[in-house]
Amino acid sequence: MLELSGLHKSYGTTVALDGCSFDVRPGRIVGFLGPNGSGKTTTMRSIFGLVRLDSGEALWNGRPIGLEERRRFGYMPEERGLYPRMRTLDQVTYFARLHGLDASAASKAALSWLDRLGLAGKSAARLEELSHGNQQRVQLAVALVGNPDLLVLDEPFAGLDPIGVEALEEAIHGEAKRGAAVVFSSHQLDLVEDVCDDIAIIDKGRTVLKGVLRDIRQASPYRYVQLLLRAEKASLMSAMEGVRVLWERDGEIRWQVPRDADPQVLLAAACRLGEVGYFRFEPPALSDLFREAVEA
Repeated sequence: MLELSGLHKSYGTTVALDGCSFDVRPGRIVGFLGPNGSGKTTTMRSIFGLVRLDSGEALWNGRPIGLEERRRFGYMPEERGLYPRMRTLDQVTYFARLHGLDASAASKAALSWLDRLGLAGKSAARLEELSHGNQQRVQLAVALVGNPDLLVLDEPFAGLDPIGVEALEEAIHGEAKRGAAVVFSSHQLDLVEDVCDDIAIIDKGRTVLKGVLRDIRQASPYRYVQLLLRAEKASLMSAMEGVRVLWERDGEIRWQVPRDADPQVLLAAACRLGEVGYFRFEPPALSDLFREAVEA
């Protein structure tokens, strides 16, 4: 298990981390979220010793993380960390050797992951010859090729087409099912919501929300209504007690309401204003939880 406890890091007068703490358990997928500049990348780099913390601890199975532990970790940084003129298969094989695999096992693992990620036909191509999305897949193969106990992914969905996203989601779920602890950061909250079991949200270097996503959604003091309303006075709903209009566009409306609001009452009020095309009453989506946590 990865344990991050009370991480602090400053660069001069700029505070990057101000007590960030959360855990990543084996077999669980944690969505690590926060606004730009909140400290996500600094946190992930600290796990690999790329950032020297001012205070706090990053532990693996209760012990400080050293070289041997890091050889059992997979890391996909947001910025490219590969060799542009190196051939794809040679590159993934090289990183597999760094993880401790012998030459035969490294080559076999590299070929397997390139095939699983849709790159079997690109094994002889140099990285610089590949599209941005395919370079992203190679970076992912490098993170996965060592059969890691911990997988850390920084913006892994960036630049991927829908087929690439599907392959990545399958790989992440497969690693968790195998027993790896997985933590990944992304601004694409709809994808995070589809993939993760747990979340950790930080803002200004502090953890503002963490836990099992399903439990956090149910415990929220708010519920959300989304509907299609064909009426000229849809904005009048904001006058109802406890209703907050989040947005309106082309007849579609999203409201934030108290958890104990009666959906039948809300639906009846909407119907009095006009024709209702659809009506949904549900716990917060991950994007709603993110906004709640950061605004608070």
